[in-house]
Amino acid sequence: MKIAFHGAAQTVTGSKHLLTLKSGKKVLLDCGMYQGLGDQTDILNRDFGFISSEIDALVLSHAHIDHSGLIPRLVKEGFAGKIFCTDATKELASILLVDSAEIQEEDTRFLNKKSIKNRNSAISEPLYDLDDAKLSFSFFESRKYGEWFEVVEDVRCMFTDAGHIIGSQCVHLRVKEDGKETRISFSGDVGRYRDVILRSPEVFPQADYIIMESTYGNKLHDNVSSTPDQLLEWINKTCIENKGKLIMPAFSVGRTQEILYSLNQLELERRLPKIPYYVDSPLSIKATELLKRYPQYFNRRVQNVLKGDEDPFSFTGLNYIKSVDDSKMLNYQNGPLVIISASGMADAGRVKHHISNSIENSRNAILMTGFCEPHSLGGRLLAGAKEVGIFGIEHQVNATIGQIKSMSAHGDFEDICQWLACQNTREVKQLFLVHGEPDVQYDFRERLIKKGFLDVQVPKRHFEIGLP
Repeated sequence: MKIAFHGAAQTVTGSKHLLTLKSGKKVLLDCGMYQGLGDQTDILNRDFGFISSEIDALVLSHAHIDHSGLIPRLVKEGFAGKIFCTDATKELASILLVDSAEIQEEDTRFLNKKSIKNRNSAISEPLYDLDDAKLSFSFFESRKYGEWFEVVEDVRCMFTDAGHIIGSQCVHLRVKEDGKETRISFSGDVGRYRDVILRSPEVFPQADYIIMESTYGNKLHDNVSSTPDQLLEWINKTCIENKGKLIMPAFSVGRTQEILYSLNQLELERRLPKIPYYVDSPLSIKATELLKRYPQYFNRRVQNVLKGDEDPFSFTGLNYIKSVDDSKMLNYQNGPLVIISASGMADAGRVKHHISNSIENSRNAILMTGFCEPHSLGGRLLAGAKEVGIFGIEHQVNATIGQIKSMSAHGDFEDICQWLACQNTREVKQLFLVHGEPDVQYDFRERLIKKGFLDVQVPKRHFEIGLP
């Protein structure tokens, strides 16, 4: 049996890990899209490192695009197996993949129009289109947490709650070969044990091999209880004192809902300033509505809030923007106001237009609400860039740039170590660190060795290793 790491290898995006049995059966763990890697992004997304039609089954840890975004391309290239995930992941992935296809089609039209205008013969093609995305939905099959099921012959699987986003799961495999059973666990993305909305990650059975994310493997988050106070500080400074716009790039799934929950908390405490608040992302709106349909995944604190507040993601002054025209009209409003819009790294979507429109005005602020890949627009702003190119135009960075570090769907060092605490380190033969930046991973590797793990690997892209 072999494991190959075809994505999220020494980077935080493009999750794809391939298990190949001696029988020739192949099981893929995640099929994520690379995001925020500049000119290399499209090249990486067009090279799987394996033949799609040879994959027998796919097990999906959660719906985030960096874990699910290339599923339609996998199908387009000949995959015809089953895709296993939870019911909420199945529903959420259908929303995200349609959105991804529409963005690609729109971006391709824009690039081709630009090529024709510049008399450039190069014609772009999307990774997949809307029809490919819709076709991929027919391969999804949902399974419940805590129940073993067959993935392919000689491979059984069970999901445990990862606590990362709605429906996210850690994947646990039991593989039978040559009369023995090998236990493999894949973390997907591990959530936080003190998450604002969701339940904590669950304990899981002993594993022989663990594939584990390491996004914050050497960092600690700020206390989540400080999030409402930090948001209020930014709103007061930008909107009340400076009469400006506060632009918050936020991932549509998870982060946007956490922001809305925190603003709702401020209103319940009668501290929320009475100004307009806009969620300008159709995808965020759909994701918020979906989240409300799965209250059983909320933690006890939110369950208690629901007893007295039927919608903990709504408050006075909240406006949802759906149409492109209404989104453009926000550019003509000078503030004070708050705009929450995707994408979270500010590299695509409507928020990029809002930043382009607002970044040169010193009254405004751009507040990053989570991790930004260094090459992304958000990453460059956080690095202190004085000028940034947006849509081919150079902009002076006069707006205040900030970041709230308390909001993250990824567990920090302590959370990841707590997730691992149920394991006997002496029984774990190898632990593979994925979904992280190399400097973080090697730092985390040393810490894990000190905790008793015998063999901790940091695989590179397309690295393949045999499991005895």
